Order: sequence, then C-alpha cells, then structure tokens
Amino acid sequence: MSSIFSKIVKGEIPSYKIAETKDFYAFLDINPLAKGHTLVIPKKEVDYLFDLKDDEYAGLQLFAKKVALAIKEVIPCTRIGVAVIGLEVPHAHIHLVPINGMGDLNFANPKLIIDAAEMKLISENIAKAFQNYL
Repeated sequence: MSSIFSKIVKGEIPSYKIAETKDFYAFLDINPLAKGHTLVIPKKEVDYLFDLKDDEYAGLQLFAKKVALAIKEVIPCTRIGVAVIGLEVPHAHIHLVPINGMGDLNFANPKLIIDAAEMKLISENIAKAFQNYL
C-alpha cells in the first residue's frame, strides 16, 4: 500500500512543492510548526530512514541541505532545525523547520494554521531560492 507521501510524489494528492529531483521530493508540511516547515523525502518508498542504502541516505541528506539553505534565504530565522521522528507516516522523511530557539522544534507545540494563498506563496519563494543551490 502506498504511503500518503508516495501519493504526493505521484501527484495523486496535491502538495506545496519546494523542490524535486529524480530521487527526492520536498514540500511544505500542511501542519507546520513554523512558516516554511518542509518535509524532505526519498521518492522510493522506504519506511525507516536508516533502511535507505548508503548512497540514497547520503543523497537525501545533501538534497535536504540545499532545501534548508533555500528556506533560510526566504524565512527569517536563526537556524533551520532538523528532525527525524519517523513514526507518523511510514515513509522516510526529514523535517526542516525554521527556528529561533530550542523550544521551536518541539512537536508538541501547537501547529500553525496558514491559508492556502500564503502556503502557495511560501512554497514558490522557497522553490525560487532553491534554484540558487543547483
């Protein structure tokens, strides 16, 4: 059975796409901790991050780095926090979250509600900035 992330990659479920390569996909989290909160995934459906082959894992991390740099360029923040929890969706993924302090990366924090127009604008701006890192 396909995960929700596989359905997003296939275009069966819409997303606010940030970046895409042959092997990886990045899109805004629809339940964000902060504006610009992005999920980075391998297109290959693998449940657990550490089950990826070494080259796939390294490629995902390098892709995530480029996405993080683009987010930092667009969203005012001190850093881009990185989290891998791996329990909520059975598809390996990395959370990239703009943060200004340690407490900002707490997944128990209330999620933001951002309207579709603003989500679209955020994703377009980060996607444009991502082009600087290709």
